[in-house]
Formats: sequence, structure tokens, C-alpha cells
Amino acid sequence: MLERHELDTFLTLCEELHFGRTAERLRVSTSRVRQTVRALERRVGVPLFDRTSRRVELSPAGRALRDDLRPHWEAIGEAVARAVEAGRGYSGELRVCFTEPQHGLLLTGVAELFGERHPECAVHLREARPDEVPALLRDGAAEVAMAERAGAVPERLSASAVLVSEARFVAVPAGHPLARADALRSADLEDATVLTTSSLTTPEALTQVGAGRGVLPVGASARRYHARPDVAYVHVEDAPPVETHLLWHTSSASARVRAFTEAAQDLVTPPGRPPERPVRH
Repeated sequence: MLERHELDTFLTLCEELHFGRTAERLRVSTSRVRQTVRALERRVGVPLFDRTSRRVELSPAGRALRDDLRPHWEAIGEAVARAVEAGRGYSGELRVCFTEPQHGLLLTGVAELFGERHPECAVHLREARPDEVPALLRDGAAEVAMAERAGAVPERLSASAVLVSEARFVAVPAGHPLARADALRSADLEDATVLTTSSLTTPEALTQVGAGRGVLPVGASARRYHARPDVAYVHVEDAPPVETHLLWHTSSASARVRAFTEAAQDLVTPPGRPPERPVRH
């Protein structure tokens, strides 16, 4: 029988593929992680990871063990979470993060509606960079995040229906020839250096734009929340809209998270229009 700490260490290392990051997540030393993995490999009888001085990869046996264990481990975690939530209901504090100031304004309204329905639960809001969101949700530092999402829902996260859909604009240096256009098409940006806010805040990225180091795709609301003399905003006619959702870790879909998501959907859904279903991954 495998011990809980062995399973935790093995599955976390499967995700991180890095002993140091695994140790940080588990709040143990790197040597403890290595010792646990070696002991587990001795018990199983085969190497579970192929490791060199530069990288760590799952061996075929490791991949097979991970795929067999993960559904059961997640089911156990979900069962425990449901039991805890059943015991405490909506009481306590719901931690919510957001990545843009306009998200914070919307979340304030959601928190007020949620508070009217569940006054026993306090809502704590904090701002975060987009690249911080998955780790905050994974580690429980935040239970819900409001963020712009493009493409598929990240693995092991769930997403609400679209809360806000905005026309896509591009931020360009105020003196750039593109700034004089009434509207652009995606092909007009093929030669431009496109910046992202994955590891920068929007104000930091816009500073780069103003300095002439690239252009930045944004939603229409950026024109109001990030007005700057060194940056111009131009509509990109054929680009998909910028969509904002709530995200949460799939294994942490507590009663509080579900109630907060419902409050958000009720706040933005016009009367008579049925809410969309959340997306789960």
C-alpha cells in the first residue's frame, strides 16, 4: 500500500517535472522529494522518472502509474472537499483574484450580490498577473479567478460561461502609422511585434508599447481604464472578441464557488436570457 505522502510527491512531480518546484509546492526539502521518489521506485521495482542534470521526464512505467492513479486521487480529493464544504456551508472567506481593473469593478458588484445572499461568507479580492492565476487556484491561495481566456480551458480548471465579451482592439504607439487608422485587420499586424500580458501587468505592457517595443491586443474597455498619451487604441475588425470568465480548480468546486459563480451570471445576464453552461476540463 502506498502512503499518502508518496502519492502526493509522485503526482506533484508528474505535473512539475522539476524536483525544486515540487518541493516548494509540498513545502518540503528537495532532498525529501528525491528520497521519497527513490523509495517509491524501489517498492515498484522500476524507474518512474528518467532524469538527467537538465531535465526530468516520466518513464513509460511512470506514465502508466500516473494515468492509473490520477483519477482515483482526484476523486478522493473531491470527496474530502465535498465533506468539508458540507460541514461549513457558506461560512468563512472566499478568496477571489482578478487580472484587470475592470474585472475588479465587476467583481465588486458580484461580491455585493453574493453577500446579500450569503452574509455569513466574506469575499476577499486581490489583483494578480495572468501567469499567476493557475498556481493561485491550484494551491488554494484563490478559490475563484476572473480572467480573460483564449482557447481551451487549462487542464484541471473549470470555467464559467462568458461574463463579458468585448470587441478586440490593439494598443499601438501613439506616433505609429497604425495609430492613424480608423480600423485594422489582423493581416495589418503581421509584421508587428505582438506583446502579451502573461507575465506583465497591463500597465507594464502598455509602457512597452509607448516605448515603441511592440503592440498589445486588448479589449475595448482598455481605452477607458488605461488611457495614456503615448498609446493609441485601434479596433481590429476581424479578430475574435475578448472574453472574460470565472475560473476555479475543478477539484475545488465548493458550494461557495458555485454560489459566487451563480451571482456573477445573474448580475450580467439580462432578464429572459437563459445562462450558459460552465465549461469543465
